Amino acid sequence: MKTPLILAIIAATAVADQITKLAVLRSLSPGEIYAVSPGFNLTLGFNEGASFGMMSDLMAGRPLLMVALTGALAIIFAGMAFRADAKRERIGLALIVGGAVGNIIDRLRQGAVTDFLDVYWRDWHWPTFNGADIAISLGALLVLTAMLRPSRSKEPSFDRT
Repeated sequence: MKTPLILAIIAATAVADQITKLAVLRSLSPGEIYAVSPGFNLTLGFNEGASFGMMSDLMAGRPLLMVALTGALAIIFAGMAFRADAKRERIGLALIVGGAVGNIIDRLRQGAVTDFLDVYWRDWHWPTFNGADIAISLGALLVLTAMLRPSRSKEPSFDRT
């Protein structure tokens, strides 16, 4: 039963990510700001680097290199998901892979990842991000909590024979 769950989470995450990005691409122009609430805007931007703009300068103009790196990591994490025993770990790893797939699709389609979620406080703005970044971050948190959770194994028994 774990394989269908993992595949469903990966697919749902990638599809949801692409649907939200398509809606933003159709609704906003690059740099346009749509105020949603105090502390939160929608603003269309494109990221050639890793999550939250890391390594943007290094990866600028190299979308296929980022696809290769992200794809390799996605394959590794997918393999880990299929071998994981803990459900929380499987779900977390599947979210990471689904987010990676969503961002890979962007890089193949347009050479950069579509970002549009802008969280800020006064003049300080967190780097603009997207649904795939949320899935990757949530997945990492689930994997971490699965690792930190105490084992439910029984106490070792001492055979007195």
